Amino acid sequence: MPLSRRTLLRYASALSATSAVGCGDDAPPLDGSGTGSSTSSGPGPGVSTGAPVTSTAVESSSSSGGLDDGLPRYEWEGEVGPESLFSHGVASGDPLTDAVILWTRITTESNDAVEAFFEVALDPEFEMRVAADYLETDPGRDQTIKLDVQNLQAGTTYYYRFYTQGRISSIGRTRTAPTDATRLRVATCSCSNYAHGYFHIYRRIAERADLDLVLHLGDYIYEAGTNPNHIRVVEPEHELLELDDYRTRYATYRTDPDLQELHRQHPVVVTWDDHESANDASRDNAQNHTPSTEGSWEDRKAAAIQAHAEWMPRREGMPGIIYRALPYSDLMHLMMLDTRLIGRDLQPDDLTDPELLDDPDRQLLGMAQEAWVMEQFMNTQSQWVLIGQQVIMAEVRLGDNPINADQWDGYRAARGRFYAMAEAVPNLVVLTGDIHSSWAFDLAVDPQGEYDPETGEGSVGVEFVTPGVTSAGFPTNAANAVLVSNPHLHWAELTQRGYVVLDIDSERVQASWWFIDDVEDPQGDTQRFESAWAVYDGTRHLVQEDEPAEPAEDAPAPAP
Repeated sequence: MPLSRRTLLRYASALSATSAVGCGDDAPPLDGSGTGSSTSSGPGPGVSTGAPVTSTAVESSSSSGGLDDGLPRYEWEGEVGPESLFSHGVASGDPLTDAVILWTRITTESNDAVEAFFEVALDPEFEMRVAADYLETDPGRDQTIKLDVQNLQAGTTYYYRFYTQGRISSIGRTRTAPTDATRLRVATCSCSNYAHGYFHIYRRIAERADLDLVLHLGDYIYEAGTNPNHIRVVEPEHELLELDDYRTRYATYRTDPDLQELHRQHPVVVTWDDHESANDASRDNAQNHTPSTEGSWEDRKAAAIQAHAEWMPRREGMPGIIYRALPYSDLMHLMMLDTRLIGRDLQPDDLTDPELLDDPDRQLLGMAQEAWVMEQFMNTQSQWVLIGQQVIMAEVRLGDNPINADQWDGYRAARGRFYAMAEAVPNLVVLTGDIHSSWAFDLAVDPQGEYDPETGEGSVGVEFVTPGVTSAGFPTNAANAVLVSNPHLHWAELTQRGYVVLDIDSERVQASWWFIDDVEDPQGDTQRFESAWAVYDGTRHLVQEDEPAEPAEDAPAPAP
């Protein structure tokens, strides 16, 4: 579907409006030259931007902890605080070539500001420090700390830790984006319902020391209350509605040792899906929200957005804007979309009505985000464009009709516009979560018509769907029935939990699926390789491979 002049003018108008209101503040420059410090036009009602503190690193001049590196060192003369001060661990995320976000939380009942200290080094012994300073947090952001450390070296592993009241946090490891890369390793995961099992998958990902990055594609928390059939009890036990509810749920999740280890060992880039707010959320309401008994959706959504900003190690711009770009040299350009809250119209109630599904006025991304996507596509110089987003983009039908109105199938005109823009990108890889199962698609514009499943002719890219961390998949593996109706679907497995490892080089992007035996068993953490699919440079088409790519050699030392 070529873009008409009228559509291009609409995009140009939307992009101009985006720049005027700061909607693109969360996205660093396309060339990766920015420091990533965020700005804001001001919070909305009841929402705190919680902008991260900025710190500038210095060139390391010390090879010994006994030498003066010119940076402050932590001092504490009072009574040592409780061991629980760093109960929620440390984290990092949204790396740029010269900056990264660091996170922790001071776990205290104090209603006053709390002083803390951080340090960053090139080695886990902290003999080659590059940044250190004092800072504060307070209950206004739930005693969380977000720190944007700048002036770092590209493609470099750093170690970091925090201090407060005489206590020291665990040591975290992070890595900046490279300016020159020949190979990258990225893991993807999604749908981690604490109540439904144990986070073995996070532990297995954490153990892969060669990863450059982890993408969490949404449903990091779930908003529902607890019930007697749950494997683990969540706090609060009721459904999340207020800001304190969402904060408490994040706090429960972040006491999990496997989730802490994931964040401790790797920088994590996140987006949200629906359960960070409410099931089947959209811009104006959600399936799991009843205004007459649960109050204003805008208030609930604002509370969910604020808690997410406080607890996630991500860059912040205007409240509610989570789409952003992270350039990874000329090899990979990573874009994170929001198909959930910023622009989505309500899901259609009739999947048999083509006039409704093809209505050009119905939005999934919203015009401002679509304009931003077009700008990214037109300006990136990277060989591979990877897009992290929430719901399946490819058409999925049984018989003649699509099966899920919450996916891009419920917004066919929006998908058509996206596919038209994607023609400008020679190598597009879409990464998806949400559905608790594994899928590998060609992104065929017309899968039932002018598309060749043998050559990929008629495809604009490929899509890899990651299974859930704990959230249950389909009752039985009905993949064969789905394959029959969808020639662009090359492989699916609908029952298993697991994660995906992406191996990226100049020739191809390979996705390998890894499954975990039993997330309901505390000891059921045995993993196994299941399947691998790859897209080769310039083909826009998937081919199956026999084995997963070998881990990278000389991986940086894990955080001790």
